Amino acid sequence: MSISIRLSRGGAKKRPYYRIVVATSRSPRDGKYLEQVGIYNPLLAKDSAERVKLVEDRVRYWLGVGAQPTDRVARFLDAAGILERAARENLKKGEPGEKAKSRAEDRAAKIAEAEEAARAAEEEAKAAAAAPVAEEAPAAEEAAAEEAPAAEEAAADEAPAADEAPAADEAPAAEDQAEG
Repeated sequence: MSISIRLSRGGAKKRPYYRIVVATSRSPRDGKYLEQVGIYNPLLAKDSAERVKLVEDRVRYWLGVGAQPTDRVARFLDAAGILERAARENLKKGEPGEKAKSRAEDRAAKIAEAEEAARAAEEEAKAAAAAPVAEEAPAAEEAAAEEAPAAEEAAADEAPAADEAPAADEAPAAEDQAEG
């Protein structure tokens, strides 16, 4: 059975307040403890002296007896100058998770496909520009020749209809004036 220096939560809902206690490893978090050696109030400002209070001589005694502080308590003890805490680096801290990695790979694949399609379109455009212009010119002339007679016919069809329509409208108006 080992002894640890750890936090015991108190306070109300969403208003935490912690006791820094010495307890056996088998006792519950907020349960029975051997001794209270300090307090921690996370609601106070970080630079406040009231945020963390420790009974230094009792903490040193328990450390001498073999008590192991938890990570958070070890930070408090290091800040107070009681115990040197070895700095640890979390190399995976900034690394994205599994799902984020798979989404990034999917996104990269889609971008690669889009770039490949753009390259293919550019190659087709270059091939079309490189083709002889002579082949395109007769086709353009034929299309223009087909459109010209069709446009003349449409204009011819519209002209008589435009002339007849006003005459038909004027005739009943003239009859109405003669009667009246």
